[in-house]
Amino acid sequence: MSEPAGSADAVLAVLDDLRDEGDELDVLIGELSPAQWATPTAAPGWSIAHQVAHLAWTDTAALLAVTDPDAFAMEVEKAVAAPDRFVDDGAEAGALLPPAELLAWWRDSRVQLQQALRDAPVGARFPWYGPPMSTASMATGRLMETWAHGQDVFDALGRTRKPTDRLRHVARIGIRARDYAFTVRGLTPPADEFRVELTAPDGASTWTYGPEGAQQRVTGPALDFCLLVTQRLNRSDTAVRAEGADAERWLDIAQAFAGPAGPGRPPKDAS
Repeated sequence: MSEPAGSADAVLAVLDDLRDEGDELDVLIGELSPAQWATPTAAPGWSIAHQVAHLAWTDTAALLAVTDPDAFAMEVEKAVAAPDRFVDDGAEAGALLPPAELLAWWRDSRVQLQQALRDAPVGARFPWYGPPMSTASMATGRLMETWAHGQDVFDALGRTRKPTDRLRHVARIGIRARDYAFTVRGLTPPADEFRVELTAPDGASTWTYGPEGAQQRVTGPALDFCLLVTQRLNRSDTAVRAEGADAERWLDIAQAFAGPAGPGRPPKDAS
């Protein structure tokens, strides 16, 4: 997977957006009653507390990767030893905390990670559960996860979140992860680039990726595309469209996150 642009301005821009993404979710969960933290979300077995615990746990892991790579290497060994459980186990342990303590943990971990990434030297690379990450890549990945898990929280509470231009980071990482979505399923990635044209949240602008003359094309609203590649919405419930067999196949398996192939979400009208 290719990485985001690494200029100083680009890094600061994604760090600012990561901060704002976390702050937006914080406003919502900061007003929850203790009982609301137990509200089930669309992720099987996960409550709102599990979603926030996962974010806190992953921010803490990212902070360790940035500040103490040797200690982080031991965490990777734990993940390798239990590849099917380590993510759920981390969320489960955090969800057992009192809501106020869990919220404080998430706030503290994301503030510390934000500062550590801002203090990182230019060109720094950090270990991760997959390939090493640049500062911009680490921040983009954390923003994507914060947005995706935040969507689960908003949905669980029946709240609508207004999409912002921060979605461009989620869209970009989803596009960059195209080949990964194929290889993680044992499939050969397409040889040619796709053209992706997404209607921005303002409803007037278009975000474009890939060669204009590409035969394989994907079009639709940026919000729907981001919900699709983070597997928060079934393809049948989106307005994202494909032209070409390879593009069609990609939309069926797209995922913006590392790790095993995700099962996705069932259609909204599934019985």
